[in-house]
Amino acid sequence: MRLATFNVLHGRSPHDGHVDPHRIAAAIASLDSDILALQEVDRRQPRSAHLDLTAIAASALDAPHHRYAATIIGTPGEPYRVARHDHDGHDEPCYGIALLSRYPTRHWQVTRLLPAPLRAPVLVTDPTPRLLLARDEPRVLLTAILDTPHGPVTAAATHLSFVPGWNLRQLRATVRALRALPPPRVLLGDLNMPARVAAAVTGWQPLARRPTYPASRPRVQLDHILVDPDGAPPVLTAVATTDTPELDISDHRPLVVTLARPPRTR
Repeated sequence: MRLATFNVLHGRSPHDGHVDPHRIAAAIASLDSDILALQEVDRRQPRSAHLDLTAIAASALDAPHHRYAATIIGTPGEPYRVARHDHDGHDEPCYGIALLSRYPTRHWQVTRLLPAPLRAPVLVTDPTPRLLLARDEPRVLLTAILDTPHGPVTAAATHLSFVPGWNLRQLRATVRALRALPPPRVLLGDLNMPARVAAAVTGWQPLARRPTYPASRPRVQLDHILVDPDGAPPVLTAVATTDTPELDISDHRPLVVTLARPPRTR
């Protein structure tokens, strides 16, 4: 089983600034993951040529079971309204996250996470490095109960706040929401915090400790795959390989984990 999480920067290439559907499809197909969490996902946005990035990714990955969860209706950095229901913004530009699976899905669940109430400094590098006081955006937890070859698995995707402290609060809320669903549980996403902090707050096991940001020369790990040890079978914690390939899109690298096959019993 291969698990992956990828902040796709709405499909934009850091090399030329273009959003190309063929480039996006090639990048996603190269991950060859059975379960994939995507963050910073556009749908019908002018900046990404009005593409449905979730549909492109699902087709490239041959993942028929997928879901998109918008966090805002509109464009980040411009006036927008908060997405409060699954049916919001179907015919409007949206921004959010996605969860894709090659395995059948028994159940989907969306949990809304509140944004930080105050503006916070954020480093912007385009066109020149500078600090801005940015307004935080609402966040969302997208969860599916999947029928995998190893039995049912609760898999969840999220993208937490960049505001230190507030993302810890969101992570605790995420764990509470997931603990209400059956084990084993896997959390994938851009948590905007180091692995040691995520592990300490959750008590969950990181499946990989590799830097993922910035893509050109990764120095920090913002992207994580965590397993709840409560009720997790050995097959979900035995890692065969990990990878953070540099692709033609995004300022993040994807985090890809291949789980080891269970030993044969005689």
